[in-house]
Amino acid sequence: MTPEFRYDVEILHLLVSGAHAYFGRARDGAADVPTLDADSVDVVEGKGIVGDRFFGKAAHMDAAVTLMAVESLEAIAAEVGAEPFDALLPRRNVILRGAELVPLIGQDFVLESGDGHVGFHGGRHAHPCAWMDRVLAPGAHKAMRGRGGLRCRPLSSGVLQRGPAVLVSPVRLDPGRASLPSVLRPSRLP
Repeated sequence: MTPEFRYDVEILHLLVSGAHAYFGRARDGAADVPTLDADSVDVVEGKGIVGDRFFGKAAHMDAAVTLMAVESLEAIAAEVGAEPFDALLPRRNVILRGAELVPLIGQDFVLESGDGHVGFHGGRHAHPCAWMDRVLAPGAHKAMRGRGGLRCRPLSSGVLQRGPAVLVSPVRLDPGRASLPSVLRPSRLP
């Protein structure tokens, strides 16, 4: 039997956007795309969040839902000397407080919120794009590497709700490490 670790977390934001906003050249600006910061979202097994741009897209089945720790955004802002960022600008679907996500790569885990729960498989890092330097702050793209979130495949259908939640993990997590990059990057020589 696999051990089960339970962590109190908070779902701060649930982003749903029907289209991509960051494409083309950053200097041309982001597309004006309606984005919903929902109180709750419907997650469908193997497809993603109903109404989101990645819902049911074959190329994104293993990465249909993105999770990010707000602590990472706070650390990135401090690192680049910026004011705290709007947590919706990186366009991750679920913004959590109190969750270390990197150890969940390759793991099945559950988010319990409200009266339900949704199972996920942690697939891979949600790598930042160069747009982060434009929409967050200069240097944010580099600072976000290794802590841009986690791309996941939904393993069950259910509803996620904003507010207190529980992350059920098969591996021990250190929520205090949520803001640290997952890998050390070698410095570049001149």
